[in-house]
Amino acid sequence: MLRALSKPLIGSAAPSLPLLIAVTMTGTIAMHIFVPAMPAAARDLGVSPSLVQSTITLYIAGLAFGQLFYGPLSDRFGRRPALLASLAIYLAGLLAAIPAASIGGLVAARILQSLGACGALVIGRAMVRDSATGDDIVRRLAVLTIAMTVTPALAPAIGGYVVSWFGWRAIFVMLAAVVAALLALVGLALPETSPAPLALPGMRSMLVNYGRLLMLPAFRNYLIAGSLCTTSIYAFLSASPFLFIDVLHRSAREAGTYCMVILAGLILGASLARRYAGRMPVRSGALWGSRCCLVGAGLLLLIDRAHLLSVPTIVLPMLVYSVGIGLMSPNAVTGLMNAAPRTVGMASSLYGFFQMSFGALVTLIVALWHDGSALPVAATMVSAAVVAQLALHRL
Repeated sequence: MLRALSKPLIGSAAPSLPLLIAVTMTGTIAMHIFVPAMPAAARDLGVSPSLVQSTITLYIAGLAFGQLFYGPLSDRFGRRPALLASLAIYLAGLLAAIPAASIGGLVAARILQSLGACGALVIGRAMVRDSATGDDIVRRLAVLTIAMTVTPALAPAIGGYVVSWFGWRAIFVMLAAVVAALLALVGLALPETSPAPLALPGMRSMLVNYGRLLMLPAFRNYLIAGSLCTTSIYAFLSASPFLFIDVLHRSAREAGTYCMVILAGLILGASLARRYAGRMPVRSGALWGSRCCLVGAGLLLLIDRAHLLSVPTIVLPMLVYSVGIGLMSPNAVTGLMNAAPRTVGMASSLYGFFQMSFGALVTLIVALWHDGSALPVAATMVSAAVVAQLALHRL
């Protein structure tokens, strides 16, 4: 049945990059768009805010583990039918959340949403790798990098407006309308990009195949470097309200603006990756990205230890760090997919799993290691950048 969905009603030789970007953005926006709605949802459902906060944690966990399955499914049945199935699951989770009358129902709906949304992240990268060649892979993945990283930062602001105007359930109504439209567009216009289908492995075989990927030195080192550098910024994003509001006594609105300025560096870094694709080897691009991350995190650590924290001395080092992420991510993804050209879907799945798992880990570390300074954030990011450098030098 899935293979029967492999031909679009309207199509072209290559998938539309704007459509892939829209699908990818939709997959990541639901991660944090619910944050401003948590107090209202807690009051409405009669539960504590911490219990509602579990919907965010479980959503990230669903994104991490769900990605392990979409790669093999898309390698076997094709990218397009797997993407259609993931969007349908995502839509079902959104529709289930709208009338949720208990925290249990809301949690179940959020988990279902994450298990659908993660498919867009895996399959978007795989379709770019299928349809692009040479240096164009880096250029296209740079655009996806911007979409995947900036969207979660924009999500709370969008959610805040929706909640203030229409209530917390309207968030799911809005997302359901967007996902339904994308589901229709994918069904009508997105062509299949996958090469000849591969046999679908059982659970044991799938784990063996993932183990084989990890045994490839190039794949393993790009995976480590890309995962650690790109998601260690979650440590800063989770602690930034404390640093800007509690330590520096800035308003919540100002804190949000500073984070947006910092993430603008990611756009610059990804633009550099696009500009120098073809003129700079993939490994060199990844190395320069991790060096920027190391310099930015190291500066923040030195500034904190010298007790010189201020808005400029936080924003400027983090700008350097985010430029490094933008430069690192598309080159690292290209490198690891080039190392496993026959199993691009599985490669994308494993990368997404490690990214989200490490992102959840650094967020937990910063939450538990709370000493009234920027030390936990800076030390975590420095450690990640150092390990990334070591991994890339082993290539």
